[in-house]
Amino acid sequence: MKRLPFEWLEEIIRLSMERIVVVDRDGIIAYIDDAYCDFLGTSMDKAIGLPVQEVIENTRMHIVLETGQREIENLQPINGSVMIANRYPIIIDGELVGALGTVMFPDPDNLRLYKNKMNKLMEELNFYKNKSVNELKSKYTFNDLVGKSAEFTTVKILGERVAGSDSSILITGESGTGKELFAHAIHHSSLRSEYPFVPINCASIPESLFESELFGYADGAFTGAKKGGKEGLLKVANQGTVFLDEIGELSLTSQSKLLRVLQENEIQPVGGQKTEAVNLRIIAATNRNLAKMVKEGTFRQDLFYRLNVINIELPPLRKRKEDIEAISRSLLLKLERKFYRNGTDLTPEVIKALEAHNWPGNVRELENVLERAINVLDGNRIELIHLPLYITDKEVKPQNTSYSGNEVTVNLSSSHFRPLKETIEEVEKKAIIQAMELTSGNKLEAAKLLGIGKTSFYDKCRYYGIK
Repeated sequence: MKRLPFEWLEEIIRLSMERIVVVDRDGIIAYIDDAYCDFLGTSMDKAIGLPVQEVIENTRMHIVLETGQREIENLQPINGSVMIANRYPIIIDGELVGALGTVMFPDPDNLRLYKNKMNKLMEELNFYKNKSVNELKSKYTFNDLVGKSAEFTTVKILGERVAGSDSSILITGESGTGKELFAHAIHHSSLRSEYPFVPINCASIPESLFESELFGYADGAFTGAKKGGKEGLLKVANQGTVFLDEIGELSLTSQSKLLRVLQENEIQPVGGQKTEAVNLRIIAATNRNLAKMVKEGTFRQDLFYRLNVINIELPPLRKRKEDIEAISRSLLLKLERKFYRNGTDLTPEVIKALEAHNWPGNVRELENVLERAINVLDGNRIELIHLPLYITDKEVKPQNTSYSGNEVTVNLSSSHFRPLKETIEEVEKKAIIQAMELTSGNKLEAAKLLGIGKTSFYDKCRYYGIK
């Protein structure tokens, strides 16, 4: 096949609407056409042999050489104009040897088309930007924190009092006591309420991703990095509040990196060359004993003192039982919206049973119990039959239970004990009877409700004489 002369190829490139640059494996310019050079304010003699980043503004040719992936119809600002850029890896005999880049100077028709495309993209960007801003606002206020017990009122007043401060706050308490709700309320009442509230679950971020998630990363920082880089969560929260939930789960290495941010008020994105100043209010929370962890060497003492400027310890639900009815009714309103119900009420017997329970899972457990009740409810009144057996069954329940910290001590005399087999059978029989009542005698539905097979359910009914 006859090859085209080089002069023909150059003329074809000149006639094309696209301007071309070719780089070798090291990102050095091997070819660039005259028209592209004129636009860039240089010449072929000066440009060829230089690294592409030194000649073309906002180029990503070096990124294509790293990833081996083509990039099509990217918008690239150059010399005050927005160009349409395409970038392709050049692969010869299975080996990546360089890259080809093209940019297009649109004609009026194309320019109008791309302008419309840009307007659409900007509309979508503004929509998601507004959506993300709304999602970063605090969702709860102190009015949403229900309870009038002395223990709860004391910590609520303390929270309201310190909300206007910029000092770090450490919220402690058992799991399910509402630490995140408290953090939301504090931010809402603070001088930073118009700025972002960014919750970060420290237990859910792998140590390998801790820096990139919190500090962000620069463009091309590592293989697979998002084009253009990414803002870290701490930068997103700038001028606002960062809520570090489960702070006790951080490794010592991650603790050191976080401490530097708190000390210097600046972050350095992964792969970035410059530090960026941030202005943050820190609220941390944990259900662990950080002071004990400091003594054991698993939590940095200096970080502990940075976080524990103001300590708010939320009381467990068992120490504020007079609040249980009010909390239950508040949770029911929330659940009614979720399940499209209205006018759901609690019988006095149910309230008494809820107040008698010790709630090791605190408010989260209470919400779980009420959600279960609504799921099996026919009318609008939650009765004892709708509650789990472990709350309503008094015969298998310990009679004397005392609490010390997170530990439970049960005091039973021998008269309270029965053979385990009898206890289990009695509970099982009650569960089957309740399931039958809830399903109006439909054994198949009752078996599904109990999570057992149809054959097993029929066998148990025969064994207990249930018809």
